Amino acid sequence: MNLKTFFCLALINLVRAPLYMVNKQLYLHQKTSFNERRVEYRFVFDQLTRNATNSVLDVGTGTTALPALIRNCGINVTAIDNVRDFWPKGMFNQHWFVLDRDILNPKLDCVFDLITCISVLEHVVDFENAVKNMVKLLNPGGCLVLSFPYCENTYIENVYLRKYSDAYGRRIPYICQVYSRREINNWLNKYDLSITAQEYWQFYTGEFWSECTPIFPPKQVGTNESHHITCLALKKN
Repeated sequence: MNLKTFFCLALINLVRAPLYMVNKQLYLHQKTSFNERRVEYRFVFDQLTRNATNSVLDVGTGTTALPALIRNCGINVTAIDNVRDFWPKGMFNQHWFVLDRDILNPKLDCVFDLITCISVLEHVVDFENAVKNMVKLLNPGGCLVLSFPYCENTYIENVYLRKYSDAYGRRIPYICQVYSRREINNWLNKYDLSITAQEYWQFYTGEFWSECTPIFPPKQVGTNESHHITCLALKKN
């Protein structure tokens, strides 16, 4: 073994050791939690299967493993998050490299076959600009996959401030919007998009997202039934 190889292996082991301990602690201290990811991720991978996808942009990755899971399917993945504004204490993703980019000013010089934005858009105040920039970053015929709190007929600026909202939301330092058919139709008309798939899911016993008692497992429902989130696939025409 030459000296260069020796130092490379030593450096790898030096980096690997603390990551091993972090992963071990995460394994030993697992706690179950109620969230919408199992529904959303299934929808994402269904769209990856149905679309000719070689490149993906994941917007608002945070600490999730979604980009790494997509990469395991043989797809090239870029992940971005507005780290400085949405993660005041800093953020490290142990699964994938995340670029510090704001979708309101992404500064990316490439386009993608498919873009995912999972449980992120509801927290972006200037969501219209976010959608516009995501469409710009799509190849013609590309697919934009979104999920967010939803009510067919009612838009809510911040559902966490409602009387019957789950108490955890009141401690979160950003808003949680509930979108409606009006916002979706606006995107379709303004950016020349078409809906290729849309699902509606019921997660709570209350009228809107995070209100009253959680329903487990969540229920897939129709447009006219009580629902709290939507999973949406939009094609760039």
